[in-house]
Amino acid sequence: MLTVRKSNDRGFADHGWLQSFHSFSFSDYYDPAHMGFGPLRVINEDRVAPGQGFGTHGHRDMEIISYVLDGALEHKDSMGNGSVLHYGDVQRMSAGTGVRHSEFNHSPSAPVHFLQIWIEPDVKGIAPGYEEKTFAQESRQGRLQLIASPDGRDGSVLIHQDAAVYASILGAGDGIDYPVASGRKVYLHVATEHLVVNGIVLAAGDALMASDEKLLSLGQAAQAEVLLFDLPD
Repeated sequence: MLTVRKSNDRGFADHGWLQSFHSFSFSDYYDPAHMGFGPLRVINEDRVAPGQGFGTHGHRDMEIISYVLDGALEHKDSMGNGSVLHYGDVQRMSAGTGVRHSEFNHSPSAPVHFLQIWIEPDVKGIAPGYEEKTFAQESRQGRLQLIASPDGRDGSVLIHQDAAVYASILGAGDGIDYPVASGRKVYLHVATEHLVVNGIVLAAGDALMASDEKLLSLGQAAQAEVLLFDLPD
């Protein structure tokens, strides 16, 4: 079964300095029909104004992935980590027993555009952890690049859940077939532009949820950037 969630059906919050679309219930946005998809709990598409950001706040028992689409995002946390993420960078923070962090856009003129993703871990109470990797655009062009996995294979960041997260950029003439294993389901989020999946046209911000499907065929794209989540059923 294939289910489409259109971009405009997401929750939206405008805080002036922050415009945020919520794929699932989050903060003041509550939709009992969209509480998550398997262990995938949050996909927030955030745009942060120049010189603004999220002050220090806490998390626990959550795998948090940041995927930068444009601009630069500065991160600091209570584990002593500090870095600036750019396009192609993927950050994983395992909140575990508790961590505090901040995210800030220090540019005086350019906004930062990124996806914040939360995945519920399959183990609680672990020591907090942090990791970041850079994935060149060429590694994602016309193919699915593994960016997060439970064993850190293929250079991906390690998450504490039986889930695999892939990123891809598909242009004209690119096509990808993704077999879905038995007992698995897939959530596909379109970050930019548009493409066709199993005959369904998807645009930026749209999502496709696949349950009891054997194959997803991605193609007819215009430099579309997508994230594919392979999740336990």
